[in-house]
Amino acid sequence: MKVIDINPYTVLKTGFFCKRGKKDCEGYQKKLKWLEARFAEGMRIKMLNPSEGGRGFIEYIPGEYAWRPVYAEGYMFIHCLWVAGESKGKGYASQLLEDCLTDASHRGMNGLAMVTSESDWLVSKRFLFGEGFESMDQAPPTFELLVNRFNRAPAPSFPKNWDERLRRLGDGLTIVRTDQCPYVDEGAQAALDAAKELGLRTRVVELKSCREVREYAPSPYGVFSIVLNGRLLSYHYLSKKDLLPRMQEALRFENSMRRPRRKSRAAASPAKPRRRRQSPSPRKK
Repeated sequence: MKVIDINPYTVLKTGFFCKRGKKDCEGYQKKLKWLEARFAEGMRIKMLNPSEGGRGFIEYIPGEYAWRPVYAEGYMFIHCLWVAGESKGKGYASQLLEDCLTDASHRGMNGLAMVTSESDWLVSKRFLFGEGFESMDQAPPTFELLVNRFNRAPAPSFPKNWDERLRRLGDGLTIVRTDQCPYVDEGAQAALDAAKELGLRTRVVELKSCREVREYAPSPYGVFSIVLNGRLLSYHYLSKKDLLPRMQEALRFENSMRRPRRKSRAAASPAKPRRRRQSPSPRKK
């Protein structure tokens, strides 16, 4: 299948895969504006030709401009690799990845890097292992940084202060977001609606540059996080229906940890020893 290049001159006509059928929605328009600056930084998007029924794309950018909290200067960094619907299982993901590898090599990069997770929304590491990648770093709860190196240059890495980043956000529900993904708007609204139903205090923190993502994002996914009282609930879009039980479970757990253990009655106030009944003294005869 033919792969088409998305660039500043073609994006208005071709779209960028996600939300192509809803170009008037806010998330799509925000992503379109976000792309204007990213193309100037070297971003490329390659998409399976939709006129041939293709459903898939790859989005990548030089590592120093990656919208993930990683240190990957000198590497090409993949934000997204997604093949869907009838295009799955036909080798198109490998085809898109091969095009990216060729581009990175021609541009003198040290290799390719990508964040993976065995949870949702990111490419499985098993696929990348089969494409010559190897694990270079890990981050909680299930993230790995996989790299395909062309030479012996220093490998990319994650920051190490994830707990600190979460604590900085304080109490209540915090949504950390960017405009990199057109699904973020829906995900943020679902989180706000769920929090309102539970009476939680909420706020939205918007990261506006790759530097801010690198320094402040509370999860390796970087561009979207839902954090409740310093605990990461999700790094990707979830419906209100799916979010509510997660929030309720997290709140129950916190309450159980804060609740002081009641001592048993015996331990709290030990019974007084019973006075021993003395036998009556024998009468003197």
